[in-house]
Amino acid sequence: MSAPTPGFVSIIGAGPGDPELITVKGLNRLRQADVVLFDRLAAPALLDEIHPLAEAIDVGKAPTRHRFPQEEINALLVTKARQGLRVARLKGGDPFVFGRGGEECLALAEAGIAFEVIPGISSAIAVPAYAGIPVTQRGITNAFTVIAGHTCGPESGLDWAALPRLGTLVFLMGVAHLPEICNRLLASGMSPEMPVAVIQQGTTAEQVVVEGLLENITLKTAHIQPPATVVIGEVVRMRQEIAWFQEAQPAFAGA
Repeated sequence: MSAPTPGFVSIIGAGPGDPELITVKGLNRLRQADVVLFDRLAAPALLDEIHPLAEAIDVGKAPTRHRFPQEEINALLVTKARQGLRVARLKGGDPFVFGRGGEECLALAEAGIAFEVIPGISSAIAVPAYAGIPVTQRGITNAFTVIAGHTCGPESGLDWAALPRLGTLVFLMGVAHLPEICNRLLASGMSPEMPVAVIQQGTTAEQVVVEGLLENITLKTAHIQPPATVVIGEVVRMRQEIAWFQEAQPAFAGA
């Protein structure tokens, strides 16, 4: 009897929301998979690309509700791979940008499972781009910093005093903590008139952008719900001239 075929896991970045932003390699692996474990933030349209005979498992985690704890996801990846299956782990954005992809890779490595990582377009750059905001711009800023907004408490270890000097600030998963973020930046010396954009459902047809200043943005965003991206920096002013997404949608309708 021949030895069983070893399984293989592809950790795939699905991109930020627009299903067309997945990479060609990621889409190919998704179509080839025997089983797919997908996250809440992966575009639903990508699930239509799964093979009809493949098993699809929703392991999505909402901010206040975890269908599968991370440890169970890790164990499930190992179990399915040990059955000799081609496993696709479809994760929103990029697996290594606040996606816990590193934890999954460590679990696979410890179990002796072969795997690959297929990067995805992070919402940290794609969502501002769809809102008409370049995170860097010559003459304005040559750096940007990406921060997990839901870990902005005192225990996070963030050097808040340094953040005003680190270029454009992009907070992911931070809308629920926006008042605290603004207060900490103001206390760290950032100008109250620093422009801010809060982008809900970025890169999708449901995209909503609210602009304001550091001193008043929280008064304008009570209706904003996750997922939302917060961009803070002088580059936000460029949106007035280069916002393109809403205008471009009619041109590509039905394409």
